[in-house]
Amino acid sequence: MTTIDGLSVSVQGRVKRLARLRDEFYEVVADPAGFIARLRAAKTGADLFTFMQDSGEREPRYGYHREAEHISMIPVSNYDHWWKKQLNDKTRNMIRKSQKAGLEIRIAAYDDEFVRGIKGVYDESALRQGKPFAHYNKPFEIVRDENGTYRDVSDYIGAYFNGEMVGFAKLVHHGKVSSLMQIIAKVAHRDKAPTNALIARAVELCAAKGVPYLHYGLWSKRGLGDFKKKCGFEPFVVHRYFVPLSLKGRALLALRLHRRLPDYVPEQWHDRLVELRARMAGMRSRKA
Repeated sequence: MTTIDGLSVSVQGRVKRLARLRDEFYEVVADPAGFIARLRAAKTGADLFTFMQDSGEREPRYGYHREAEHISMIPVSNYDHWWKKQLNDKTRNMIRKSQKAGLEIRIAAYDDEFVRGIKGVYDESALRQGKPFAHYNKPFEIVRDENGTYRDVSDYIGAYFNGEMVGFAKLVHHGKVSSLMQIIAKVAHRDKAPTNALIARAVELCAAKGVPYLHYGLWSKRGLGDFKKKCGFEPFVVHRYFVPLSLKGRALLALRLHRRLPDYVPEQWHDRLVELRARMAGMRSRKA
């Protein structure tokens, strides 16, 4: 990990070394030309640097090689408009159901009690969405440190049932956009629709703060994509730039070999590969 202008830069790959901001959804390169010059001087061994323009800006600003990146956004005007016009009917009923079931959604302080609640959610299952869950059984100190980033510009939202934290969301505010860095709930309580209720609270917070966009990761397909659509998320195009840092980087960009390997997998293969991964993860879990 290298730090340039106070921003953490990670370099990944062996044959093709790609550098990017570690937290590129929540941080922006304000001066790309200067940043890239300092990145080259740092001699990280990277062949290419990729960065995204601020997701709240619609027009491209820079002359580097540019490609479209699709992210998930809810345009927020006010809460009532989202509730009546943007929300799926079934999801609206699920949020009402969560309230009737006694689920409580509230802003929480980021303290040891909240971290213990996060760890309880993480440790419910070793598998999530058909693959090993990276946060399962992590030590308390690591859970606390990983979720404690951007605390001064974040809201921590907890979902509680009978005093137990059954889900949480971390909402990071940056400029015209607020991003869901984390949103997860216990599978055992999904009948109470905690994730839907957490998103509703996030929209309410954005509206209260005058933030025009709620962001939740890349645009998704299959189960997560359907969930996002029902909650009012839409695919938004943001501008991703690629800048060569070496001769190899120039060649990779010229040959259009600059992206990650999964990006070159034909679309019709994605569902099959995801299904195969889920089966293999399930088999390993049963053996364990």
